Amino acid sequence: QVQLAESGGGLVQPGGSLRLSCTASGFTVSTYSMRWYRQAPGKEREGVAAIGATGDVAPYPDSVKGRFTISRDNAKNTVYLQMNDLRPEDTAVYYCNRNTYWGQGTQVTVSS
Repeated sequence: QVQLAESGGGLVQPGGSLRLSCTASGFTVSTYSMRWYRQAPGKEREGVAAIGATGDVAPYPDSVKGRFTISRDNAKNTVYLQMNDLRPEDTAVYYCNRNTYWGQGTQVTVSS
């Protein structure tokens, strides 16, 4: 059974950092493309990072380029999203994704 469990969200001040984790079960993350999405209230879900099965990283959208980094730990079967220099507009629920499978999401709030 495929399951994705996000963690690491929270409240952070502008300019701060968070690292989100997506721990997978029921499959091996190194054999699939994995993605992070986010959805802010009243907005559509937005893709923010993707890593391929071979470890190649897709170009980041301009909204997070230079601040967010996706990575993978095959031994832990976990995908990470390192988020630096966070801004209030990064406030959203962040989701891990593999094809049609989604985690439950983790809330990130950037506020002073």
